[in-house]
Amino acid sequence: MIRRATSWAAFLFALFHVYTNVFATMSENWFAAIHFGGFAALCALGFHRAPESHESLDSVRRVRHRVSVAALVVLSLLVPAYLVLFEGALYEREAEFVLSDYLVSGLAVLLAMEFTRRTTGWFMPTLIAISLAYMLFLGRYVPGVFSFPGLSLETVLYRSFFSEEGMFGMVANISATYVFMFILFGAFLLRSGAGDFFVRFAHGLAGRLTGGAGMVAVIGSGLMGSVSGSAVANTVSTGVITIPLMNRAGFAPQFSAGVVAASSTGGGLMPPVMGAGAFVMASYTQISYLQIIAVSVLPALLYFLTVIYFVRIEALRLGLDEPAPGDEQSQPLGAVLRDGWPFVIPLAVLVGLLIRGYTPILAAAAAILAVIATSWLSRSPMRPRDCFDAVNDAVKTMIPTALLLVAVGLVINVVNTTGIGNAFSLMIVDWAQGSLLITLILIALASLVLGMGLPVTASYIVLATLAAPMLFDLISQSQLLGALQAGELPSNVRAVVDLFGGDPVRALAEMPLEMKQLVREQMLDPGLLAGMLLAAHLIIFWLSQDSNVTPPVCLAAFAAAGIAGTRPMATGLTSWKVSKGLYLVPILFAYSGLITGTWAERLEEFFWATFGLYAFAGVLQWYLERPLNVVTAALLMASGCLLIWPPLPLYLHLTGLALLVAVVAWQKKSAR
Repeated sequence: MIRRATSWAAFLFALFHVYTNVFATMSENWFAAIHFGGFAALCALGFHRAPESHESLDSVRRVRHRVSVAALVVLSLLVPAYLVLFEGALYEREAEFVLSDYLVSGLAVLLAMEFTRRTTGWFMPTLIAISLAYMLFLGRYVPGVFSFPGLSLETVLYRSFFSEEGMFGMVANISATYVFMFILFGAFLLRSGAGDFFVRFAHGLAGRLTGGAGMVAVIGSGLMGSVSGSAVANTVSTGVITIPLMNRAGFAPQFSAGVVAASSTGGGLMPPVMGAGAFVMASYTQISYLQIIAVSVLPALLYFLTVIYFVRIEALRLGLDEPAPGDEQSQPLGAVLRDGWPFVIPLAVLVGLLIRGYTPILAAAAAILAVIATSWLSRSPMRPRDCFDAVNDAVKTMIPTALLLVAVGLVINVVNTTGIGNAFSLMIVDWAQGSLLITLILIALASLVLGMGLPVTASYIVLATLAAPMLFDLISQSQLLGALQAGELPSNVRAVVDLFGGDPVRALAEMPLEMKQLVREQMLDPGLLAGMLLAAHLIIFWLSQDSNVTPPVCLAAFAAAGIAGTRPMATGLTSWKVSKGLYLVPILFAYSGLITGTWAERLEEFFWATFGLYAFAGVLQWYLERPLNVVTAALLMASGCLLIWPPLPLYLHLTGLALLVAVVAWQKKSAR
C-alpha cells in the first residue's frame, strides 16, 4: 500500500516538473529547492531501491525504522517550504539571520550530505564537509596559495542555502530542467521497446562480421546509451543480452564484460543525450546544446571504433571468424527496420526541433509525446499503465542524480567563493611549465583520483570548475601568439604588450589570466574562441568518464562483472584497457581541428584517426592479424603517432598509414 502511494507521489511529482518546465514560471531557487525536497523524500522512502522486507526486524526496531523514515520525509519537505515561505522575510531583514535561518539552512546541508551518502557513498559527503570546513576556518591553517582567511557561519550558510551560487544554484536548476526532461524522454523511449530494437538493429548490422557478437554488444550499448545517458543502467539493460551472446561466440567472460562496460560508458559520449554533463557544459560555456551534440558525433564514433578494434583483434586472436550465433535477437536488418522504424521518429523529432531553435526542454517534451504517439505504429503500443511505469522509471533513475547535482553545488560554491580554482590552475601551470601535453596528463590524473569517489557528472563539474579556464588558456595560446605576431595590433592590445617589454611571447607568459582573456577577445574570432572553450570542457568531460571503467571504483565494470560472473577488479582492468579511446581522442581535441575546425577539417582528422587508433589498439593487445614482436610493435607505435598526432603535415600521415599497411600485409603473408 505504501509502495503504491509512493509510486503515485512520484508520478505526480514528475508531472509537476513537466508542467513547471513547459508551462509555468517559478523562481529558479524555489524550483531547485522543491526538486531537492521531493527527491530527498522519495529517497528516504526507498523508492529508488527494490522493496525491502522488514519481517526480520522486531516490532520496536520496525517502529524506529518507520519513525526515522517519516522524520526524514518531513525534514526533506520542510527545507523547500521554508525557502519559499521565508526567503522574503530574510531580505526584509537585509539578510540578517535569525535562529530558524541557521537551523533550516544547516539542516539542508546535512540532508544533502546524508542523501548523497545513501546514493553514492561516503566520498561526496566527506568532500562537502572538508570544503565547508575550509571555507569556515580550515583555510587559514593551509599554507601557500591555498590559504584562505575564512568566513562567518552566517555567510557560509547564506551562500550555501539562499544564494544562487549554492546548493540551489545553476547546477541544481540544470538537474530540475534539462536533466529531468531528458531522463524522462529516455525512460519513455526504453519502455516503448526501443531497447530491444537497438540490440536487434546492432545484430542485423554487425552480427555477420568477424567478432560480430562483440560488435553487436558495442553498437547496441552505444545506441542504448545515446538515449539513457547512464553507463551503469546501460550495462545492466544491454549486458544481460550481449554478454551471454559474446560468451556463446567464444569470447572470454571477462573480456565480454569489459567490452560491455566500455561501450556502455561510451553511451554518455554519444549524442543526442550525453548524460547530465552535456547540459552542465552548455550552461558553463554558454554554448548551445545543439552545437555541443553536433561536434560530439565524430569523437564519439572514434571512441566506439576503438572498442570495435579491440573486439576484432581479440576475435582474430581467438580464431572467432564465424558470425554471431543466432538467437531471438537475430533478424535480417531489413526486417528489424520494418518492425522498429517508429522508434527513430522521436529521435528525429528531438533533433529536428533543436535545429529549428526550440529549447532543449520543449524539444524533449515534444519527443516524449512523439514516443507515445509512434508507439502505436509498433508492436508494443504504450497504454496508460506503460506511461505510468515509464514516469516511475525516470524518477527512480533521477533520485541519485538529482541529489548529487544539488549537493555538488555546495562544493562549487566553495571553489568560487574561496578562489581555490584559480590557485589550482596556477599550481598545474607551474607544474606543467606551460606544456599543454603535461597539463592534459595532470588533469587526467586528477580526474582519475576524483573518479574514485565521484560519479561522472560530479567529477566533470568539480574538475571543470577547477581546470577548464586554465586548459582553455593553453589551447588558445598558439592561436593568440600567432595573432599577436601577425601584424598591426589594436591600441589597447599594443599597450598591454608594451607593459611586458613589447615581446608577445613574454607578454603571454607573464600576463594574468583575466588580462589574457581580454586580449584574446580582441584578437581572435568569437567562433574560434567558442570552439576552443568547448574543446577544453569536452576534454574534461571525456576524462571524467573513466570513473565508470577505472579500478578501484568502476561501477559499470562491476555491474558487468556481476552479469558475467567474473572477478570485479580484473573486469575493471579489462574495461580500462578496452576504453583507451577516453584518453587518446581528447588529444585530438587539444591539438587538432576535430572540435574547432571546419567540417572538412574535422572529417580529415577523423579519417586519419580511424587508422591511428587501430594501430594503438594492436599494440595494447599485442596482436593485429597475428601476434606482434618488438619490431612490428615499434612500427605500429610509430604508425599510430604519425596518424593521430594532429599538427603533422600530410606526407607524415601518409607515412604512418604506409607503416600500418605494411605491418598488416606482412602479418597476412606470414600467416599463409
